[in-house]
Amino acid sequence: MTIPSLAPTAPLGPTDLASTAPIAATDLAPTNPTAPLVPTAPIAATNLAPTNPTAPLVPTAPIAATNLAPTDPTGPLAPTDLAPTNPTAPLGPTAPIAATTDLTTTDPTGPLAFTPPPDKPSAPGAPGLSADAPPLAVPTRVGGRGEPAGSAGGDARELERVARAGLSRVVEPGDPAALEAFDGLSAREVWDLLRTGVPRVERWANRLANTDPERDLERVRAVGGRFVIPGDDEWPEQVEVLADAGQQSRRGGVPFGLWVRGPVNLREALAKSVAVVGSRACSSYGEHAAAELAAGLADNEVTVVSGGAYGIDAAAHRGALAGSGVTIAVLACGVDVCYPKRNTALFDRIAVEGLLVSELPPGCSPTKLRFLARNRLIAASTLGTLVVEAAVRSGALNSAGWAEQCGRAVLAVPGPITSRMSEGAHLLVRERNAVLVTSIADILEAISPLGAALTSYPHAPAAPTDGLDLEVQRTLDAVPVLRPAPAQRIAVTAGLDTDTVQECLETLADADLIEYADSGWRLSPNHRRSLGTA
Repeated sequence: MTIPSLAPTAPLGPTDLASTAPIAATDLAPTNPTAPLVPTAPIAATNLAPTNPTAPLVPTAPIAATNLAPTDPTGPLAPTDLAPTNPTAPLGPTAPIAATTDLTTTDPTGPLAFTPPPDKPSAPGAPGLSADAPPLAVPTRVGGRGEPAGSAGGDARELERVARAGLSRVVEPGDPAALEAFDGLSAREVWDLLRTGVPRVERWANRLANTDPERDLERVRAVGGRFVIPGDDEWPEQVEVLADAGQQSRRGGVPFGLWVRGPVNLREALAKSVAVVGSRACSSYGEHAAAELAAGLADNEVTVVSGGAYGIDAAAHRGALAGSGVTIAVLACGVDVCYPKRNTALFDRIAVEGLLVSELPPGCSPTKLRFLARNRLIAASTLGTLVVEAAVRSGALNSAGWAEQCGRAVLAVPGPITSRMSEGAHLLVRERNAVLVTSIADILEAISPLGAALTSYPHAPAAPTDGLDLEVQRTLDAVPVLRPAPAQRIAVTAGLDTDTVQECLETLADADLIEYADSGWRLSPNHRRSLGTA
């Protein structure tokens, strides 16, 4: 059955259905083919049967609720209403719309755009989402480079700072699920996305009720700190290597920002720095070695970075401060939280002369995973990681592993073979090609450019007998220490002829190595003293 085209005799409103092309099986067939099709009541989402019972039935498809135009052309369109922009154009098939009310589109065939609620403005360029989209993908760079300082207005920089401050409280440091979920999104886009409450972000959105980034920024300023983000002059760009360093112990990725407390410029301090790490339950040997090496690094204007814990960490910080150098404590808690409590005085001094750094906002407490996440920052921000003393299960080996993955130098101080506290350090040297360190020169050579700060092979002090000919040396060995002996007896002892021995004895006497007494030759007093037999 062919249905003629319907031509309206009067202008049609937004709710009129008109078509100049043949009507598809899903269109409604009127009883009068010459009259315009004007619905006088809301049309239910069911099949409409013709009013003429004698006419053959035209098969029609179910009409979705989104294909129905509102009956009031002057009223606002609901988010699920779709009205064509050209009232005279034929009605075509429309794409199904997801039930989420936060998703709208003007192009039914194009990607869906993310639109936040009116009171939560969206960052430009936010990604599209749909209810049937695949899970959000990620290793992420959401914590990576921000807008360079001065590249945008101050308001844009502050909006990004606020977004990153909020994310530092909502998302756990180095969370691999966040890395996967927010891949490719900027920090502001992630922040806006979390505040909309869309599906698949509930695990992070649950913290939003207790998150106030402006308050956190005020709290850090109150203790003399600041929040450094990518693009700031103080941002250490070397930490962005974490974007490509993979994961370890279920942690990874670039931090959203760094909470910093102290007067020193973070980027300049880390430009030439070494991490000194080790066991909390260290020996007196390890504590002494850490303090001495840290003081030597400070004398060479190398910043000492550690974790502020008991044992090796605290000894390294104290050694650097004793050497009037700069030291940085990277914490697994807020920069206004002292953990462990017994190091409060040390943290207070570091905040005055060095820096306290954390990727956690003020007031946060430490956890095991936060310590592991902290280790990646220690390794990535420095030129090398020195393990002074560590057992086989020490967290210091985690820091060394991060240094390897970030392409940094790994160094280890040897210890007694009977000490369990040095087993981890020995393992690094034997199995993981760590540089064995016994002096400051070894550290400087490892962190310097190739061919610079080379160390010389160790040599003992020159001795008076160095450089003697073989026969002269054999003669000297045959000369008695105290009781003089004649030349013939010395020749027998040396296994040489008498004439040769006589010449050698004269040479040794000229060098003040032997002297002649009444009955023969013996070692000189000076040579006896050098041998410790005087």
